[in-house]
Amino acid sequence: MVSELSPESQGPQAPGRRPPLPVKIVIAGGFGVGKTTTVSSISEITPLTTEAEMTSVAAGVDDSAAVPGKTTTTVAMDFGCITIEEDLKLYLFGTPGQDRFGFMWNDLANGALGALVIVDSRRLEDCYPAVDYFEELRLPFVVAVNRFDGAIAHDLDSIRWALAIDERTPLITFDARERLSVRDALLAVLERALARAQQGLQHTGG
Repeated sequence: MVSELSPESQGPQAPGRRPPLPVKIVIAGGFGVGKTTTVSSISEITPLTTEAEMTSVAAGVDDSAAVPGKTTTTVAMDFGCITIEEDLKLYLFGTPGQDRFGFMWNDLANGALGALVIVDSRRLEDCYPAVDYFEELRLPFVVAVNRFDGAIAHDLDSIRWALAIDERTPLITFDARERLSVRDALLAVLERALARAQQGLQHTGG
């Protein structure tokens, strides 16, 4: 798997060169875990976001006590893209984190190759719905623990146990604010999806 990002400005395609293969990746997780930041950190275009100010009504529904500095929330989705070398382009779709927008997840996950489930280790229970959703959907996913303030609240073995994810599901740490860290997390999703596809071929005798 390649590990370098192409330049942000690609320029016109050379004559006869095939356009990059489009791949859809879902960025999911609970409220305030860093989904919008993740997409914004790496997108080669200005990200499309649907952030809205949290009103007093929303404050009574969304528990923002653990993220007191958060004043906005995603109400539909985040969208960005990044070209991996010249033959692969990732389209990133960030889900809203609140349960009341869960009806949108099926549309966002439709056609996706894999998913990145972002976790705040201080609030592990907030990511249970995302883990359960992708396990039930049987979509390859990677669990990425966001290093808030450069640290995580629990070691990875404890987090794996708490989330009840098996050893085949990659569990990594990353920093949603750092482009290269996000890149590595997305590459882990691609590698997981490739491994799942190879397993499928072996089971079918292909």
